[in-house]
Amino acid sequence: MDWTRAIDAYCERTDPGFWAEPVNALTNAAFLVAALVMAHRLRGTELALARLLTILLALIGIGSFLFHTYAQSWAAMLDVLPIMVFALTYLYAATRYYLGLSVLASATTIPAFLGVTALAMPLLSQLPLYGPSASYLTLPLVILLYAWLLRADAALSRGLALGAGLLLLSLTFRSLDAPLCNSLTLGTHFGWHILNALMLGWMIELYRRHALAPHPHGR
Repeated sequence: MDWTRAIDAYCERTDPGFWAEPVNALTNAAFLVAALVMAHRLRGTELALARLLTILLALIGIGSFLFHTYAQSWAAMLDVLPIMVFALTYLYAATRYYLGLSVLASATTIPAFLGVTALAMPLLSQLPLYGPSASYLTLPLVILLYAWLLRADAALSRGLALGAGLLLLSLTFRSLDAPLCNSLTLGTHFGWHILNALMLGWMIELYRRHALAPHPHGR
């Protein structure tokens, strides 16, 4: 693989220069702001998974910044990897502490999710509009599934549903970037950054609230 191969994937980029995507690059600050807010809210707690998720949230912003500036294969990997690790870590945390399943059962949801995503990709990639974001589409579906499974806990269920809604909205901005490029030269990918940062921060906050609330499953 050529790790220095140039990638031109977004409407805002018109040349291979470092600052060819200034808005896409700078809106990654939203991830860092969200991470700082959550780091502050986690002060004085012993929520190791929440702290890990907060670190991953900051790494998402850094990786995405590198991708939207250098726009090369190595940067694309740094863009995608923290998102994947965040999603899988949260899946484990939700299964373990929201559903109260064992460590082993919670861990098995990770390969199960990856397998389902791989199987669903050919179908999801054919969807109108959302096809380019097919690799992410199983995430809001899983969040909604957990919201339904946890419907007895109204606050948690509503919070998860809100997270899924924010993710779907951010995926809409991500997917509209290319179709609207002729009329919006700036593109819409920046909306994915801002809304996704809000969504990920909210999901950590939801976990924090649940972990600190009095209930049998603790953290």
